[in-house]
Order: sequence, then structure tokens, then C-alpha cells
Amino acid sequence: MHIPDGILPASVCIAGYGATGAATWYCLRQINRDRNPQAQIPKASLLTAAFFVASWIHIPVPPVSVHLVLNGLLGTLLGYYAFPAILIGLFFQAIMFGHGGLTTLGVNAIMMGIPALIAYQIFQMRHWFKHRGGNGNITLSLFAFLAGAVGLGLAAAIFFVLVITTIPGELDIATEKNAIYGLMLAHIPLMLIEGAFTAMLVTFLNRVKPELIRD
Repeated sequence: MHIPDGILPASVCIAGYGATGAATWYCLRQINRDRNPQAQIPKASLLTAAFFVASWIHIPVPPVSVHLVLNGLLGTLLGYYAFPAILIGLFFQAIMFGHGGLTTLGVNAIMMGIPALIAYQIFQMRHWFKHRGGNGNITLSLFAFLAGAVGLGLAAAIFFVLVITTIPGELDIATEKNAIYGLMLAHIPLMLIEGAFTAMLVTFLNRVKPELIRD
């Protein structure tokens, strides 16, 4: 779910870089407010690597195949570190494997990074439900699932809007639209898969190393 070079008009690509610069600045500012900002760097590096290789894990959803994204997982576990981690992962995916492109790097970062930050806020909502008397383990798993699923779902929705509204005129627009619709439908089961994976990983970490989960 990367937008390659040559699809979007230059104005959208430039706006994507501007928005990415602003989002990166904001996230780094929030990170620097931590008592020890460097403490999360090893975890962020590990999850950046996981995000980097996730695009190679393809899941067949006939008649197409989709690949893992894990932006919701990064948001859940990294918080504001997720956006720069995703930006770095996208950069290396573009230059090493040709996934996405350098002109669309800013747009792809916004497309995956902003939903990751929203996923983090969704995961933080577990504290409110826990204080209301909810079961701690069930609440943790539920909001981890929602964060993982919504993170991917929002990214897919942004992808859909950007691509469906900027189909180059020289292509068969009807055929391209049908392909995009099919690709978006294929991401619905992937949302469930990433939500379940996020919930299982967060539940496991909560048992063996709870300090890895952002509060």
C-alpha cells in the first residue's frame, strides 16, 4: 500500500513533504518532553526494522494479495516515536526495494504515520475504561486490537482517496477504479489480521515485559 512515483501531481507531493516536516517536528518535540527520550530508541529501532520487512510478507486475498503494514502496531507500542520510525522505514523501502518512491515519500509518511498516531490515542483510551471498572486484560487486548485495525484502516482510506482522485488521464479510468476498489476490499480482512496480531503481541508483552508498553 505504497504510492509510487509518477502517480500523484507535484502539488500533492510537495504538500505531503510539508505535512511530513510539520508532523516530524511535532513528534520530535513531544519525544523530547520525555524524562529520558533516548530510552525508547532501541525499541523504536527494532520496530522500524519490523515495519521495514513487513511489506515483504504477502497475504493472498483472492483475487489479489496484500502485505502487512504494521503502522497501527508501531503507534500502539511507540507513541510519538512511531511517525519518525515509519518515515525512516519508508525511506529505506523506497531506495532499497522500490516500494513507494522518493517523490511520494512525504505523502506515504502521512498516509501511514498519522493513522499510527491515532492508533496510539485509541490505545491510550484503555486507561479510561480501566478506571471505569473494566477488566484490565480484556481492555488491554480490545484496545490493542482496535489500534492495530484502525491504524491500517485509516491508512487504506487515505490511500483510496488519494489514488482514486488522481488517476492519470491516459489510463483506463474505469479499469483502474475497479482495481482500486478490489484492493481496498482486500484490506478489510487484513485489518482484522493486523488487529489480532497487535492484540496478541501487546498481551504477550504485558505479561513478560510490561515496561515496553507505552503509558
